[in-house]
Amino acid sequence: MCGIIGYTGVKNAQDILIEGLRKLEYRGYDSAGVSIQHDGVIDTVKSSGRIDALVEKLGDGIPGVTGVGHTRWATHGAPNDTNAHPHISNNGRFAIVHNGIIENYESLRAELTADGVCFKSDTDSEVVACLLELYYDGDFKSAVYKAVGRLEGSFALGIVCADHPGRLFAVKNMSPLIIGVGEGENYFASDVTAFIGHTKDVIRLSDGQAAEITAESVTVYDADGNETEPERSVVTWDIEAAEKGGFEHFMLKEIMEQPRALEATIKPRVKKGRLAPEGLEELDISKVSRIVIVACGSAYHAGVVGKYVIERLCRIPTTAELASEFRYSDPILDESVLVIAISQSGETADTLAAMREAKGKGARVMSIVNVVGSSVANLSDNVLYTWAGPEIAVATTKGYTTQVAMLYIFAVWAAGKLGRISSEREGELTKCILALPERVQHAIDLNMHVESLAKKYHTYKTPFFIGRNFDYASCLEASLKLKEISYIHSEAYAAGELKHGTIALLSPDELVIAYCCHEALYDKMMSNVKEVKARGARVLAVAQEGNKRVLAEADDVIYVADTDPLFMALTQIVPMQLFAYYAAKENGCDIDKPKNLAKSVTVE
Repeated sequence: MCGIIGYTGVKNAQDILIEGLRKLEYRGYDSAGVSIQHDGVIDTVKSSGRIDALVEKLGDGIPGVTGVGHTRWATHGAPNDTNAHPHISNNGRFAIVHNGIIENYESLRAELTADGVCFKSDTDSEVVACLLELYYDGDFKSAVYKAVGRLEGSFALGIVCADHPGRLFAVKNMSPLIIGVGEGENYFASDVTAFIGHTKDVIRLSDGQAAEITAESVTVYDADGNETEPERSVVTWDIEAAEKGGFEHFMLKEIMEQPRALEATIKPRVKKGRLAPEGLEELDISKVSRIVIVACGSAYHAGVVGKYVIERLCRIPTTAELASEFRYSDPILDESVLVIAISQSGETADTLAAMREAKGKGARVMSIVNVVGSSVANLSDNVLYTWAGPEIAVATTKGYTTQVAMLYIFAVWAAGKLGRISSEREGELTKCILALPERVQHAIDLNMHVESLAKKYHTYKTPFFIGRNFDYASCLEASLKLKEISYIHSEAYAAGELKHGTIALLSPDELVIAYCCHEALYDKMMSNVKEVKARGARVLAVAQEGNKRVLAEADDVIYVADTDPLFMALTQIVPMQLFAYYAAKENGCDIDKPKNLAKSVTVE
């Protein structure tokens, strides 16, 4: 979960690297560093803390037009200057940046130490620099391939050698790495946001591939070192999409972008009033006996919503599983099972591992993902892209809602194909899906008072979220949003479980956020709310627009934009995203970069 960037061209490398690192800081922000090649040497400066600390330490700067940079989320070793990247070989000829995990680094380190190598850091990454020195005989490419051949685990590597001016190597294995192709300059990075202001032409490396990069050329090699013809593509969004655009935080901008992101995701999938999602042409849904949704974090919560909708419409047994647990559960799968993997980045390590487990047992794998050409997309039999655009804030908002929308699209499409809903009902639901962007905008407009509610309730230490069915799925995501950006501990419970232990925790000092949007279960939720009130706790209700009955029981109410009950989980999360945002702001938190978190979890 780190960000890496490399540049070679004619411009000042330091300026390019720092600019790119600022764009990548969402991937890790406990330390950063740069190594720049010039005059036959490599100069390295690195610092714990944010990019600004590195800039201050650079002072007048380092000359040179070729270099690598890194912003870190610590896995091995404390976040300090020594453990920060880049890491340097003992003789100073190589500098490397690394994203991922070298799983066999301990045995490699022991072997190299026995041969007299001196390690300066506690990281797994430093072994790469030392292996390069061991195998180097003047042939840069040969040293890279020999060193990489010793590595086990996931890694994206950027390498610069003092003896080869203007030349970089980049290597990909189960960690994101993209080449940016410019005119008289070229780049590599963990994410296109790092160089999108300079070029939109990209090469997405596959696992096992390496790229030799100069200012004038990019040569791609396969796992055996043979030259291969890369596939080039063009990024379709502009630099403005990765900028704040006048908003105080990326998270607020991305909350407000949700209507546009949903429209971009939904509209192309509707043809002549019927759903026609591209990517499913070769999927025979009639042969699917069971569906398993695998994901992590917010994507898992989207999967819980999907489970309810798919089962309701398609009548196919469906489960939502945490990818990190699924892969170790020895799941029962065969060719009749469809596994749906959900990931915003397309590089989530546990989700990828779960996909490999599923494919190894013969299941068909479909993915819902935001990044074209990502590892998740490449591993899938079928892909549904969420056209949400870049999401920079660590806490996902538009990534989550577009995933939920895509699950709705899949469920209605599949139900229609199976004949489980009438043509008329399919048309009605399609119209409701098309209206979701407007409904989400209404959800934002409807809740301008959320900021004042956040000011009122942000001091409560342990809020409880309760709900039933779709409402419970929304509780899971609402609770996570509050935890990850405001650092307020909260928990989500199925409301029917209150009396099975949790009610013992309620007191006049507690806040309960009760989702009461599911009309069929409204009376049962009101019974739960009364139980809460009887213990003296305060209740903030989330209710369907126009519901006046809830005012008799709740202390405060957040209203949800009306839509078909099947799709209300999407509109009802939006005000709670805003609630979490404003609570975090009241608590003085770093909203876009919460402590201990990074955007793309590429290590287990």
